[in-house]
This record gives sequence, structure tokens and C-alpha cells, in this order.
Amino acid sequence: MMLSAGVLALAIAAAGCTSTTSADSSAAPATGPGAQDTGTYPNLNIAPEVAAAQFTEDQKAAKLAELQAARQRQGAKAGAGGGNSAAMTTLARKHGDDTLKAIEGKCETIDPACN
Repeated sequence: MMLSAGVLALAIAAAGCTSTTSADSSAAPATGPGAQDTGTYPNLNIAPEVAAAQFTEDQKAAKLAELQAARQRQGAKAGAGGGNSAAMTTLARKHGDDTLKAIEGKCETIDPACN
């Protein structure tokens, strides 16, 4: 059994060392948007072109005012729906127990009145 495993390993190792024909190993010419050797070094001192015009100070102030107004609207909505915090705290404490009872089959449904 050890001998057959050794022969199999040797055959696999030998298969990895085989070479291909020269027609298969020829590299395809570099075409398309990839890197191409132009024989020169790139000039890094050229400033890149901007994609869009920059905001002016007036546009910046208008955008910041718009964002601040949206933030205030969202803050007002969050405070309005607070509700009764004592009831929410009680629900949070009991919800896990009620759910566990329902999962274990002690209650038919998730019901706060379940004992």
C-alpha cells in the first residue's frame, strides 16, 4: 500500500514538470486599456484634470444650511414619537420570557397574558 502511494505521488509530481509546446506558451500581444510600455517615464508634474467644477463658498454655505435644516427636521421627528418609556422598559423585560415560552410550547402564541 505504501509502495502504490509512493508511485502515485511520483506520477503526480512528474506530471507537474511537463512542459507545453511553444505554440501554447506564446504570450498574447498587449492590447486594450492595460499597461503598455512606451519607453518613456511618466511626467508626474502635470496637474490632473478636475472631473467637475469646485463648489464656491456661497454654494458651500447653501448646502450646509440645507443639511442643517434636514438634521433639525429629523431631530424633531425622533423626539415626537418617544411614547411611554416605562411601558417600553416593561415590554423589553418581558418580551424575551414570553418569546421563550412560546418557543418551548408553553403558550400558543406570543401573548403578554401568557403564564
